[in-house]
Amino acid sequence: MIFKDGQRVLFIGDSITDCGRTGPLAPYGDGYVNLLRALVTARHPATDLTWLNRGVSGDTVRHLRARWDRDAVAERPDWLSIMIGINDVWRAFGDRPDEAVPIDEYESTLRALLTEVDCPVIVGTPYFIEPDRTDAQRARSDSYADVARRVAADFGALLVDTQAMFDRLLEHRAPSAWAPDRVHPGLEGHTALALAFLEVIESD
Repeated sequence: MIFKDGQRVLFIGDSITDCGRTGPLAPYGDGYVNLLRALVTARHPATDLTWLNRGVSGDTVRHLRARWDRDAVAERPDWLSIMIGINDVWRAFGDRPDEAVPIDEYESTLRALLTEVDCPVIVGTPYFIEPDRTDAQRARSDSYADVARRVAADFGALLVDTQAMFDRLLEHRAPSAWAPDRVHPGLEGHTALALAFLEVIESD
């Protein structure tokens, strides 16, 4: 496993990461972060880790930029996982298109953020749980996922290709089995995310 005893592991992103972590479900939320924490603890009980969830619902890379020093750098993590981009795309297809983040800004901001952390990084791709790759939102999401893959490679980060993972699952079950709105996962979708992260974490 890539994590070592005593390390601080921080997850940052949007609502997919947040999952109620600031309310009654504090401090981990009830999504993939908490499921992953439980899986790692059960499989590696001798490894004592501090888990930090810093997801904020609705965030784009612009929001991460504004809170990066406080929620990422100042926490001094030994590992940092970032999954962002769903809202950067989704806003263009809803009632707040002015909040959509152009792909060049998405890439430049993501690169800037990663230069400011002094620890190994895990990058999760944005995704859209839609099998039709000609769908406008799926096509745009794919281009942002390509950026995340490229940035991960350039920074030597580990990659969790969540879009590829959901594409494999879509061969067997419809999008609604994983996320009612094709974005926010239900329990099955979050479990799939946790297992995808676990596979990378245990790849060492």
